[in-house]
Amino acid sequence: MALDPRALEEKAKKTLAGVSTGFSFFSGSKEDKLQNAADLFVQAGNAYKMEGKNKEAGAAFEAAAKIHRDRLNEPDDAANIMVDAFKVYRKDSPEDAVRCLGAAIDRYTAKGNFRRAASHKENEGEILELELGDRRRAMESYEKAAQWYEGDGANALANKLWLKVADIAALEGDYHRAIQNFEKVADLSLDNHLMKYSVKEYFFKAGICILATKDLVSARRNIERYREKDPSFGGQREFQLLSDLIEAVEAGNQEVFTDKLYAYDQMSRLDKWKTELLVKIKNQIEEADNEFS
Repeated sequence: MALDPRALEEKAKKTLAGVSTGFSFFSGSKEDKLQNAADLFVQAGNAYKMEGKNKEAGAAFEAAAKIHRDRLNEPDDAANIMVDAFKVYRKDSPEDAVRCLGAAIDRYTAKGNFRRAASHKENEGEILELELGDRRRAMESYEKAAQWYEGDGANALANKLWLKVADIAALEGDYHRAIQNFEKVADLSLDNHLMKYSVKEYFFKAGICILATKDLVSARRNIERYREKDPSFGGQREFQLLSDLIEAVEAGNQEVFTDKLYAYDQMSRLDKWKTELLVKIKNQIEEADNEFS
């Protein structure tokens, strides 16, 4: 038989209200009562969760965490319970989820548990990006998580997030930040047997970003530098496309730009990220023509 979360919560509140400084042989010490109240709030949270009442479940978990943090001086237990609150808030109350997760992350970093903090910081970034549509805040969360992963020696996890930061930065128009991160992961991948085959993708995306800055001198210099770092890149269709696009932009020829993209896309389908940025670059050619017409 399922427990009634409302009854459990009411019992927890009464237990908490009855806490006194004294000790009773029958009711136990103050600490016992506080622990019992916290346990009841956790039970209520789980019972609410079973009923699909996530907001109520989150509030019950937060009440338990507050007792552990403020009354029992158990910040580690409080942090773990705040993670439970985050999980139930995630879909229905994403801002509350971020707030609870932030409290837990603060505790993990204070203890030096940066690997665990990084994992939750990544979760925070996902909520901000996917549930709240706040790419800027998500980017900051991913970047911090990547730094913590990197500091803990988890380079593969860090690289995945450096690439997320680069993708979001480019879509937000922060092209130099994107280039820096794509190049960072490419450089780290050059001597990695498992990752070296992805290098052309990172250099290609960095090349698209430098084109978006309208700095054609740097664009030419950068793709040549990529070819020097990875000689095989010079023989790839991505290198040739970047070279062709630079020439089209330099000539102000939107038709050639479109034709080169179409030909490439017939062989290697351009994904949504690349298409969005390349359309921006194409439109910049038209804008430049209008300025001089």
